[in-house]
Amino acid sequence: MSRLPELAPDKLTPEQKKVRDEIAAARSGQARGPFGIWLRVPRIADAANRLGNAVRQKSTLEPRLFELMVLVCARHWKANYAWGVHAAAGEKAGLAPAVIEAIRTRKTPDFQREDERLIFETVSELLDKRALSPASYDRALAALGQELLIELVAAIGFYNMVGITLATFEVEATGGGRPLD
Repeated sequence: MSRLPELAPDKLTPEQKKVRDEIAAARSGQARGPFGIWLRVPRIADAANRLGNAVRQKSTLEPRLFELMVLVCARHWKANYAWGVHAAAGEKAGLAPAVIEAIRTRKTPDFQREDERLIFETVSELLDKRALSPASYDRALAALGQELLIELVAAIGFYNMVGITLATFEVEATGGGRPLD
């Protein structure tokens, strides 16, 4: 159970309702997970929604690699809600179930694709060491190019904000449960 109950739609202020409707329009009619938390401060929910849409909807990072990045961030923060959403999305985008399960259980996946290994290692190093070594930076830059590397780092930042919010407020996966405990 989350530390904060879901906001009742009939109790939203006009500003919260406006922001909630904008969030829901881009997220299958829902404003849950971190957005349900952020809605209590509408200016934060609105800004997070705009950044989230920029890194998610307009990304040039292949969806399979984007979902891999999200899963590494979710695992790092034990963000059960994000894991529940993005594990399914990752599989749909083409991630092997064995890769997803390895990340869930904090193991290094046996990658069959080098682009997945690059994303996993880049994201993991940034999260674990809070920096990239010169060799890792050069490798990521050579593989992704400057613009895509910037997109990746911005998305990692956004999903860290998501993860820390979900972890702080103990938001469970949809339907309950904690697949990352």
